[in-house]
Amino acid sequence: MTDVADSPARPARPARRGFGRRSPDDGPRASFRQLLPYLLEHRRVLVWVIVLSVLGAAASLGQPLLVNQVISRVQHGSTLGSIVWALVALVVIAGLISGYQHYLLQRTGEGVVLSSRRRLVARMLNLPIAQFDQRRTGDLVSRVGADTTALRAVLTQGLIDAVGGVLTFIGALIGMAIIDPVLLGLTVLVIGLSVVVVVALSSRIRVASRRAQEKVGDLTAAVERAISSVRTIRAAGATAHEVAAVDIDAEGAWEMGIQVARVSALVVPVAGIALQVSFLVVLGVGGYRVAAGDISVASLVTFIIFLFMLVMPLGNAFGAITSVNSALGALGRIEEIIALPGEDERDSRTASLADQRTDAPAIAFDNVTFAYPVSPQVSARVADLDAGAPTTNGEPALVLRNVSFEVPRGKRVALVGPSGAGKSTSLALIERFYDPTAGTIRLGGIDIAALPRDELRAQLGYVEQDAPALAGSLRDNLRLAAPDATDDACRAVLAAVNLGEVLGRSPLGLDAPVGEDGVMLSGGERQRLAIARALLAAPPILLLDESTSSLDGRNEQLMREAIDAVAEHRTLIVIAHRLSTVVDSDQIVVLDHGEVVGIGTHSELVATVPLYRELAKHQLLV
Repeated sequence: MTDVADSPARPARPARRGFGRRSPDDGPRASFRQLLPYLLEHRRVLVWVIVLSVLGAAASLGQPLLVNQVISRVQHGSTLGSIVWALVALVVIAGLISGYQHYLLQRTGEGVVLSSRRRLVARMLNLPIAQFDQRRTGDLVSRVGADTTALRAVLTQGLIDAVGGVLTFIGALIGMAIIDPVLLGLTVLVIGLSVVVVVALSSRIRVASRRAQEKVGDLTAAVERAISSVRTIRAAGATAHEVAAVDIDAEGAWEMGIQVARVSALVVPVAGIALQVSFLVVLGVGGYRVAAGDISVASLVTFIIFLFMLVMPLGNAFGAITSVNSALGALGRIEEIIALPGEDERDSRTASLADQRTDAPAIAFDNVTFAYPVSPQVSARVADLDAGAPTTNGEPALVLRNVSFEVPRGKRVALVGPSGAGKSTSLALIERFYDPTAGTIRLGGIDIAALPRDELRAQLGYVEQDAPALAGSLRDNLRLAAPDATDDACRAVLAAVNLGEVLGRSPLGLDAPVGEDGVMLSGGERQRLAIARALLAAPPILLLDESTSSLDGRNEQLMREAIDAVAEHRTLIVIAHRLSTVVDSDQIVVLDHGEVVGIGTHSELVATVPLYRELAKHQLLV
C-alpha cells in the first residue's frame, strides 16, 4: 500500500463566483506583450502577409475611383474604354490576394499553436513533482489542447488582416473627406459611438474567456478521472453517479460559454448597426445634397462605396478585439504554467559524480526532516474549515522527522514499517522528486542537492509501487531508461523476470502493444515489466518500492532470484510489507510515524524492536 502520508491533500475546487467580478483565483491575465513572442517567431511570413494586406488595400481603394469614372462617363455619354477591364482586374486581384493571405494566416496560426504547445509541454514535463500533486491532470491536458488552440484565432480572425484594414480605413477616410466633409463628419460620429461600446466590453470578454477555459479544464479533468477509473466505476455500479458528476462540470463549461456568448453578442452587432445607421444617414443627407447640387450622383455613389470600405475593416477590428481578448484569456493560463520554475532550474550544480568518495556509503540520510508542500488553495480551505488539516499549527505536517541511516555500497537495505511511516517518501527524496525540509541526503558522500538531477537519476533505478506500463509496445516500455538497448537484451531481461511468455502471446513479439496504462497485462505482469525496465538500465543503485507485492509465490521467488542475479555489485534499497521478502537483507531500517525506531538485521530487530517483532509475529516469521 502507498504511504498515507505520501499522498498530499488535493486542492479544493474554487467556489463559483458572480460573473464580472475579479477574484484572486482568476489567475494572471496575459498581456499583448506576452503574445508578441509567439507572433514574432513567424515574422517573415507575417511581413509578407502585411505586404499582401497593403496591396489588397490598394486594389480595394482603387475600385471606388474607377466606379466614379464609370458613372461620370455614362452620365456624359463618353465611351468607357478600358476602365471596365481595369475595374474587373482590380476585383480579381483583390480576391486572389485575399485568398492567398487567408492561407498564409491559417498556416501561421497553426505554427503559433505548435510553438505554444512545444513550450508548454516542455515546461510542463519539467515541473517539480509537487506541482503535479497540486494540479489536476485533466486541467493540464486542457491547457495543451483547448487553450493553445485559442491562440490560432488571433491570426485567423482579424489581427493581421486588421493591418490592411487600417490602410483601407485611412484611404477611405481621406477619399470621403475629399468628396464631402459634412457627410464624413456624420459618419465619424456614428462610428465613434460604436468604438466606445466595443472598448468598454473588451475587458469583460477577456475575463469571461479565461473563466470559460478554466471550466473546460475542469470538464477535461473530470472526464480523464472517469475514463482512467472506468473499470472501478463499472464494478462499483457508479456509472450513473460519475455521469452526473461529469455533467455538472459540463454544465459549468456551458454556463461560462454562455457568458462569453452574451458579451460577444453585444460586440458582434455593433459593426452592423454602425454600417446600417451610417448608410441611412449618408443616403438621406447625401440624397438631399445631390438634390441641392452640392455633390454629384457619381460622388455620392463613390462616397457610399468608401463608407462600406470604412466600416468593413472596422468590423474586422472589432472581431480582432474579441479574438485577441479571448486568446489572451487562454494565454494567461498557458503563461501561468510556463512562468513556473522548472525542476532543473533549482539545481545548484556545485558538485559532480566525480567527487564521490569510495569509502562513503552509497546513500546516507543525515537528520532528514520533510513535509509535503501545501498549495495556497489547500491552506485557504484548511483555514476555512479548521478541520481535516494536513498541517500542524498552520505548518505542513511532518512526514519524516530527523531520519538518519546509511546504505553501504553493494548491500541490500530494506525499509519496513506500517502504512504512512514515510517509506515511499524516503525513496522520493532520494530521487529528488522533493527536497528535504531539513537535513541532508548524500550519494557517495556528496549532498544530492548539489548534484544535477539528471546525473543523480542516472545512478538510480526506481520502481514505483504502482509503476505504470506506458501506452506503446513492450520495447517502448523497456527502452524508456535505456534507449540504446538491443532486442536481445530486452528479451533476456524479460526472461529474467519471468515475462518470456508475454512475447509468445503475439506474433509481434517486442512490438506487441501493452494497451493504455498496460491494460493488456495483469497487475503482476505490469510490475515485472517495470522491474525489467529498471534492470535493463543497470544503474548502480536500485530503489524498489513494494516491487513484488502483486506477484504470486512462484513469480515472487523467480523475481527475487532475478534481482539477486543483477544485485551483485549493486546497492539495493527495498520497501516491503511482506517481511519474508527482506528477512535476508544486509540491513533493515524500521520506520514508524516518520521516525527511525530500529536498524539491524532481522534477528537483531526481532529481539530489540517491539514494532518489528509484532510485524514479524503477524506474518508468522517468529
